[in-house]
Amino acid sequence: MSQIAVQNQDAKYTHNALDVELRKVFKVFNGETAVRGVDLNIHQGEFFSILGPSGCGKTTTLRLIAGFESPSAGEVLIQNQSMTHVPPYRRPVNTVFQSYALFNHLTVWENVAFGLRIKRLPKAAVADRVKGALKLVKMESYANRFPTQLSGGQQQRVALARALVNRPAVLLLDEPLGALDLKLRKEMQVELSNLHQDLGLTFVMVTHDQEEALSLSDRISVMHEGKIEQIGTPSEIYERPQTAFVADFIGDTNLFRGRVIASEGSDLQVLTDNKMKIFVQKQESTPVFQSQDSVVVSVRPEKIKLSFESPCVKSNCFAGQLKNVMYMGTHVHCLVELDSGDRMTVMQANNFATLPDVNQPVYVYWNTHDCLALVNN
Repeated sequence: MSQIAVQNQDAKYTHNALDVELRKVFKVFNGETAVRGVDLNIHQGEFFSILGPSGCGKTTTLRLIAGFESPSAGEVLIQNQSMTHVPPYRRPVNTVFQSYALFNHLTVWENVAFGLRIKRLPKAAVADRVKGALKLVKMESYANRFPTQLSGGQQQRVALARALVNRPAVLLLDEPLGALDLKLRKEMQVELSNLHQDLGLTFVMVTHDQEEALSLSDRISVMHEGKIEQIGTPSEIYERPQTAFVADFIGDTNLFRGRVIASEGSDLQVLTDNKMKIFVQKQESTPVFQSQDSVVVSVRPEKIKLSFESPCVKSNCFAGQLKNVMYMGTHVHCLVELDSGDRMTVMQANNFATLPDVNQPVYVYWNTHDCLALVNN
């Protein structure tokens, strides 16, 4: 990510102090580099997500903030204080794990009170803070139950209460909803969002779930192979990805590799490897391309229109054959094989009286402003 892009992102949050900073952080395990020169600025009160596939370094990055790992190089700061020699239990953070990590031999109340008792707080203060934490997560009536008597969602609430009772400056969430079924996961996403708004704490969440990150976050950092590919708001990450990896990882997209054959006026002309000529409207975020530069064109499935008759469109219209139709309830997922040999995913609103038959001729088309030109790394 360019320095200018980083500065533009941070400018939106200059009214808030930084709660977490990573400065050129590296982490090496047995000669393998898991985190490669990561720079991060996380602002006070943000819901910040670190998103990426398995093995990209996101969990290691969170563990570096928590203090469970030490950087091989670089520096971690929390509230402007270097954490280089500060052990995990002395950092103003608490972590909620995917596995909940509750003590099964302790009641809900005792689990939440555990950290406070270790700190030797007075009994009255412990009781007051535990009661408040359980109220926050709507678990007051379960105080005397054991974790094995709770559902997955209830155990996650207890884990949240146990982290919040210590009044951390930063709450770290390591795949916090990964063990829940889909329906409960959706419910807990709403609860997490409400909790963040009510408390105003800084939340830093690691997840591989794109939808979860998009729906919950103020900003997202997308990681790949130990590096940050892009930092931005959910809409910026989805609508204006800066690399082919981000475009492909965040949601679904169709990618066409090719070369620039013209860059005049407001449009780029790209000739794909399979000889499709695609017109791309230049945007503020579009890199400067020269003729014959290698490029990737990204087109989101929901931006593409499908027609069974030749439409009156001058550009970005291609003939093909419908190969697969999947009914998804609110929309219909179509796979089209173009005459060029390329395959495209098309997402259509569910306006069909009956689903279309496969193997019939179709046309796909889209506006020049509905596709992006990205550097082909």
